[in-house]
Amino acid sequence: MSKLFPRISRRRALRSAAVGVVALGLLLWWLLPLGEDPPSGTIVFSTGTARGVYQEYGERLRTELAEDMPGLKVKLLSSAGSQENVQRVATGKADFTFAAADAVAAYQLRHGSGAGRLRGVARLYDDYVHLIVRRGSDVKSVADLRHKRVAIGPPDSGVRLIADRVLKAAGIDPRKDITPVADGIDIGPDRLRRGKIDAFFWSGGLPTKGLLTLARKSAFTFVPIDAGLVAKLHADGEEARYYRATNIPESAYPKVQHGAQVPTIAVSNVLMTRTDMDPRLTEWVTRTVIKSRDGIGAHVHSAQLVDLRTAIYTDPLPLQEGARRYYRSMKP
Repeated sequence: MSKLFPRISRRRALRSAAVGVVALGLLLWWLLPLGEDPPSGTIVFSTGTARGVYQEYGERLRTELAEDMPGLKVKLLSSAGSQENVQRVATGKADFTFAAADAVAAYQLRHGSGAGRLRGVARLYDDYVHLIVRRGSDVKSVADLRHKRVAIGPPDSGVRLIADRVLKAAGIDPRKDITPVADGIDIGPDRLRRGKIDAFFWSGGLPTKGLLTLARKSAFTFVPIDAGLVAKLHADGEEARYYRATNIPESAYPKVQHGAQVPTIAVSNVLMTRTDMDPRLTEWVTRTVIKSRDGIGAHVHSAQLVDLRTAIYTDPLPLQEGARRYYRSMKP
């Protein structure tokens, strides 16, 4: 036997194997630090509209939750968007949901039913406001929407909330100065392509698949929302402080942007629940959201932005106790 590879006794080999098994067991225990058997039961998760980021994220998160908690049944409910989602969780019609921070703040400020019970689970990613028109349109700015047919999103959507504010900041009354249409990302792109509307607003993660599909079928372009409008928005009230000026990066929709950034507005999204949700269940849900980032992110690009270091900042909501436990457990 070579001196580089000395003979190992059978007893020593068995001892080493036993140590390896113990080490593997400890590793698996660490990967499942919540300990006991996974929670079980049924929860209701409110998502969003067809072809939107909330819906796809919710569907893929349900798959991840099923792997971590096989005894947990997750029922998904489609919704108009953030405003409906907030109301559903606050009133007990859903247990978990996604919502934009401005919609959460608006619900709190108008003292919506159950607003005091709302709690944060994780800050996820930013929604970007998209204002879309057909290529060649004479709409070059928000002010040019006057007298146009504009889709501003369903009544209970986050899109409707922010579209109304952007229009007002540009001096446009969304009820009198345009022809408002309640189209969302599910039907708005096709109606724009067929000339049934002149423009539509969308607020969602980057990129949104509904717009990638439109880019393959029809030529369209984005209308910039400049920083001056953001400044006017910030003067509009407490909830408007969650908006920030930014750009849609050139890589989001390369076939549309052709290397150019688009000035716009962003607002953060939070995963939320209520104070009465079982803390142990919420702890497990939080863990799954964080650890599934890369797996979900391979299909939902926005999910790649979920970060343990920033997930705890769920403003305007305080953390739910179960989420707080999880983040504390992850401190070195």
